[in-house]
Amino acid sequence: MAETHLYLSLIPEALIASMLGPEAFGSYYAVGMQAHVKGEAIFFELDPGFRSDEFPFELLDERLVIQPNGAPKRSVYLSIHQVLARIPVSALGRLYLVTSDGRTLGLDRAEYVPEQSRRLHLYQEFCPVTPMVASRLAPLELCRALTDPTNPIHVPRLVFSELQLGELATDPLRGAAHDLPYSNLAHLRDVLYEMSRNETKAAKLVLKQVKEGVLYRMVEGGFYVGDQDDFAFYRFPSRDELENQHRSWWRSAQVMALE
Repeated sequence: MAETHLYLSLIPEALIASMLGPEAFGSYYAVGMQAHVKGEAIFFELDPGFRSDEFPFELLDERLVIQPNGAPKRSVYLSIHQVLARIPVSALGRLYLVTSDGRTLGLDRAEYVPEQSRRLHLYQEFCPVTPMVASRLAPLELCRALTDPTNPIHVPRLVFSELQLGELATDPLRGAAHDLPYSNLAHLRDVLYEMSRNETKAAKLVLKQVKEGVLYRMVEGGFYVGDQDDFAFYRFPSRDELENQHRSWWRSAQVMALE
């Protein structure tokens, strides 16, 4: 009997059971099915012992079986609606980042150390909403603010990454932006400047959706997932680590970002 893996996909949001290990599943999920022919994928591998009455796990015995031709069952969908909100942060294992040509990079949880300096931030949200937002708040503070049920607009749980701002993080109007690939830099500067002067808003919309997909090459710090009670940080490798230890994935991430 092949091993059972549970994956929480963020693009699109879904709970999926599979006989494929993370790298094989990442390749299949990014390039091997009609519903996701092109584009990056991000998913968590869940604790294999995770079970919840919220999901139809009874389907596993029926559907997660070796195929007649001897091939492993690649995917059994258990849910596609409000999945992130129904899986506790404690059940989340490694986070996998997949390029649009199917190369997979796994990230482990790391200790989150709050920053001491006050600066502006740019975030890309992945689930359950997908905008790019600017904020004065550091990652943990932003997560708490956007999942606060006392706020009129909130989400129960959130996954997001921080993106590089360079000099705009401290000087949005005059800071150099030569290496920043974001569209409509004038609008980004205006939003950042407004956030620097507004102490009442947690975040302000920069883009409703990032058309370029996942901006892997601009990630700063890493990826975050949390709510009012739990918070987890997945550190993104340094440039040296990417060049020396994950060269194939990194070259793919950069090439795809420029297409």
